Amino acid sequence: MPRAERAEAIEALALEEFRRVLLMEPDEELPLEVSYFDLGLTSLRLTEIKQNLEILLDLTIDATVLFNRPTVEQLVEYLSERLAEPAAAPAG
Repeated sequence: MPRAERAEAIEALALEEFRRVLLMEPDEELPLEVSYFDLGLTSLRLTEIKQNLEILLDLTIDATVLFNRPTVEQLVEYLSERLAEPAAAPAG
């Protein structure tokens, strides 16, 4: 999948998760550049989002990423980069 399309798909998944946890309507605007905590998220709810994204993307997300990249926009950028990395070659 091209990088731009991958980023759009990840953004859509992330937005869906954040809206769900924040009890927002699917069409309600969620600012991408605002801190999670300014949006009203607690660290417990943020952990819930992290766990769901890990399942949906089949990817482990270190908890420190959420604090080092504290906006949806930054998280999507990070996830896009991670998913663009080639899988490790099998040992042989």
